[in-house]
Amino acid sequence: MIVLYPGTFDPITHGHTDLVRRASRLCERVVVGVAEHSHKSPCFSLARRVALAEAALAGLPRVAVRPFSGLTVEFARACGADAILRGLRAVSDFEFEFQLASMNRNLAPDIETLFLTPSEEFAYVSSSLVREIARHGGDVSHFVDQRVREALAEVYAHAPPSQC
Repeated sequence: MIVLYPGTFDPITHGHTDLVRRASRLCERVVVGVAEHSHKSPCFSLARRVALAEAALAGLPRVAVRPFSGLTVEFARACGADAILRGLRAVSDFEFEFQLASMNRNLAPDIETLFLTPSEEFAYVSSSLVREIARHGGDVSHFVDQRVREALAEVYAHAPPSQC
C-alpha cells in the first residue's frame, strides 16, 4: 500500500515524523506531501519546508517528500496512493478530520483515509505551538529536528515578533 501524508509542515515536528516512521513500517511507501497553501502565510517557503522535511525524515526507508498544490486527492492519485494518512492528536481534531475524510471519500471513493494517533510524548505538539515558542525565544529542541530548530532560530532572530 502507498500512503500519502499531506500537510503544510510549517515546520515538521517530531509528532509528524513519529507518524511517518510508524506508517513506513506498515506501508510499502509513504509520500509526505508538503502543501503549498497559498491562502495561509507560512513561516517557511514551500521549498524550505520540503528541505526541512527531507532532513527530518532522512534515513527512513520507503519515504519520499514531495511538494504539491491543489486538491489532496488529485495529488494522491498522481502519487499512486491507496490511502491518505491523517493524525489525530486529540478528540478535538476528530470533527475536522472526519469532515475532511468524508469530503475526500466523496471526491475520490477509491482512496481511503487512515488515522494514526501520535505517541503520547508528541500528542500535544503542533507546528503552531512550536512556532509560538520559537517566536518568543523558547527551547523547541524537544519538539523538532535540530535543523528545524536552527531554521526557526534564524527566522525569529531577524524578524519582528509579528512576522510568521
